[in-house]
Amino acid sequence: MGAEAQKEKINNQSKNISMDTSKLSNPTVKAAFEAWQAGDSKLWLSFFTADAQLLDDGHPRNFQNFSTKAIGHERFTSVDIVKDSGRSIFGHFHSDTWGNFKTYFKFHLDANSKIYKLEIGQAEY
Repeated sequence: MGAEAQKEKINNQSKNISMDTSKLSNPTVKAAFEAWQAGDSKLWLSFFTADAQLLDDGHPRNFQNFSTKAIGHERFTSVDIVKDSGRSIFGHFHSDTWGNFKTYFKFHLDANSKIYKLEIGQAEY
């Protein structure tokens, strides 16, 4: 099997990994995370305010663009650390574009449990 065929086999297997979300204690974050993992952009977006902000390694990005282009092509392959009452997730991540790396998603919720800001970036732990 050539390198490209092996890479495709690994990528297809990683898409089928069953994720243990029991560590995710915040119900909104857990539901949003599960929508992300399932590649369901409509459901994912339903957990966010209309003017949700995205910071990628501290730099502002277009949240809507990120949500519609990355979802289905990027996913966690493990949940390693959960902090901030279940609002911050650290784990291994796969991107069809950027490969595999450690990342974090930090969710900020308003009084109505809607996510108004998402911070993402590469993690070191």
